[in-house]
Amino acid sequence: MSRLTLHTLDTAPADSRPYVEKAIANNGFLPNLIGVLANAPQALETYLTVSGINARTSLTLIEREVVQIAAARIHGCDFCVAGHSAVALKKAGQPAEIVRALQSGADTGDARLDAVAHFAAAVITHRGAVGDAELQAFLDAGYNQQQALEVVLGISLATLCNFANSLAGTPVNPQLQPYLPGAV
Repeated sequence: MSRLTLHTLDTAPADSRPYVEKAIANNGFLPNLIGVLANAPQALETYLTVSGINARTSLTLIEREVVQIAAARIHGCDFCVAGHSAVALKKAGQPAEIVRALQSGADTGDARLDAVAHFAAAVITHRGAVGDAELQAFLDAGYNQQQALEVVLGISLATLCNFANSLAGTPVNPQLQPYLPGAV
């Protein structure tokens, strides 16, 4: 049970309703994260706006999802681990063994994805003050300075969602439960 109101389209504040409608249209259901963020129309708008900006970075879809799964795992947000695992499997076409590794923080066997996961974890752990060796490892994997900052952008998006879900105690939608850690 959510500690904050879990809005539906009918109960959402008027300023949140267009965003709620968009989320339903995009997902086929209302993710509970959107129902929680609807309590603050500006938070919901920020989430959707930053999501759109994040989608336009030079990182690939799976690289962006690696950042999201790593952040959610570290922040303890099973809702976001499940949601981004679903995207990694269904939209990015990743095999279950890659997603399971990401969910547990283990290496995937893909050097570039592992570099993103390790760098994202280092950025979170050190609050951005990663060591020279950690930054160089990311760059040596074929990434550039722009992409290092795009990882930070992805983490900022994840932080909004992860912390909102933790504050609210957001329940995982039935549609996302098959993607929880241990279920994939």
